[in-house]
Amino acid sequence: MPLSMIKTGEPSVIRKVGGKEETRRFLEKLGFVVGGEVTVVSETVGNMIVNIKDSRVAIGKDMANKIIVG
Repeated sequence: MPLSMIKTGEPSVIRKVGGKEETRRFLEKLGFVVGGEVTVVSETVGNMIVNIKDSRVAIGKDMANKIIVG
């Protein structure tokens, strides 16, 4: 399921990072790598704040839809 569907506070493991090559590289630089743990901290209208590798990162829901967790 995409990261955008995960409830706030639930830790999840990243299974796949989709999208174009440059999008995948951008997300990997932010810490979104397969096997990494991610937790949604908060959600607003079009954005999410997530904890990844001891950092908080804000991403748009369009980007979150490219990150598959399970």
